[in-house]
Amino acid sequence: MSRRVPFALGALLLVLGVAPGSAQPPLFATGFEWGDLGDWAGSEPARCDRLDAFGRGLAPASEIHVATSGSNATGDGSPGNPFATIGRAAQVAVPGSAIRVHPGTYAGGIYLSDLAGSESAPIWIGGLPGAPRPVIEGGTEGLHLTRGKYLVIHDLEVRDASANGINADDGGETGNPFASHHLTFVGLHVHSIGGSGNQDCLKLSGVSDFTVALSEFASCGGNLAGSGVDQVGCHRGLIARNRFHDLSANAIQTKGGSSGVEIRWNRFVDSGARSLNLGGSTGFSFFRPPLSTTEPNAEARDLVVVANLFVGSDAPIAYVGCVGCVVAQNTIVDPGNWILRILQETVTSPPYTFEPCRDGVFANNLVYFNRGAISTHLNIGPNTAPATFTFASNLWYAWDAPAQSQPALPSPETNGLYGVDPELGPGYRIGAGSPAAGTGAILPWGGGDLDGACFASPPSRGAFEAP
Repeated sequence: MSRRVPFALGALLLVLGVAPGSAQPPLFATGFEWGDLGDWAGSEPARCDRLDAFGRGLAPASEIHVATSGSNATGDGSPGNPFATIGRAAQVAVPGSAIRVHPGTYAGGIYLSDLAGSESAPIWIGGLPGAPRPVIEGGTEGLHLTRGKYLVIHDLEVRDASANGINADDGGETGNPFASHHLTFVGLHVHSIGGSGNQDCLKLSGVSDFTVALSEFASCGGNLAGSGVDQVGCHRGLIARNRFHDLSANAIQTKGGSSGVEIRWNRFVDSGARSLNLGGSTGFSFFRPPLSTTEPNAEARDLVVVANLFVGSDAPIAYVGCVGCVVAQNTIVDPGNWILRILQETVTSPPYTFEPCRDGVFANNLVYFNRGAISTHLNIGPNTAPATFTFASNLWYAWDAPAQSQPALPSPETNGLYGVDPELGPGYRIGAGSPAAGTGAILPWGGGDLDGACFASPPSRGAFEAP
């Protein structure tokens, strides 16, 4: 089931740079702190940006402490006599336990199997409230969770692993939808993972009912491989309020039978060949649920991408074997080669039938681009059904050649605006006088804008509502 309702999250707004065309400061500040879990788990935000994440509003019943000065042999997990490793603390954790990791650097290669909290009593693993993030460094994988349930992983820095930063999976139980579920990842900084291959910051396989929020993902993988968040056969997820930058293949990939994932309120800067790979190419044995021989299959279904900012990348949006996927209310700035792609990489191969990439929606987006930099507006590959796509109320502006703003679309667009300057201001926001202000279509995927303000009725086009 697709999660097509507004979500939200405590206010943590970024003040961005200056208008396009002038010198741009970094969109991502350095040394930022998300704070401890309580910053988002307690009070209600005031506007339309509530984050509906597992663990919100719940508090630990007990604490187990881990410190670099601790001992697994003589420690008892108390503040004055901590354990030395997360793995040792996990051995005594029960539902309601918070594993409090003190500042310092810990060896990667942490493997936790079958760790389970409960619906009302998660197990937390993360830094001390109000303290600097602890660092998990090195190892093949920094942290690997197999068949985890009802867990909150928070306030950690993971770096310099050779394969994946954090890996959460179902232990290969591809036919078991309850093998791994209700995982929340919040306040993470995962970076400098792998090198020149398919290494991911956060790898999720067969995980359901998950949230990834308030985190930063950068420099994972290389040579057009690796993702910020890579999902294979994941369902009912929310990826919100994160920063993605300096990635090779993509920021987020959602494939392998994934469904019902919402990608909202994120900022993507120079996030690879495809900032979002909505679908992809998956080996048949890795699909979750397993492929059907009697019903048509798809790499992904019902993905919803709302109120994000994309700056750079070869193609910010790629629908790749994705069925019924929505991209709405986003601001797209200066793509490098295409604005969006419609592709099919996994095709029918008996005994399996695959639906073509079809029934996509691209609506209420603001696209600000350099016509001289891109090859074509859209790239449409074979074995797709582009005529089934819906285009509505997008604003397309080629700032170097306004007369060449209108794209050649595979189906007619309703209420499109072409060659009209949206008058972007600081941080790519719009003003009240922008032609994007108040001219969008009323859509079922609205909710809050990238700043957390409610979209008006009718809404503005793009990720930001007009003041």
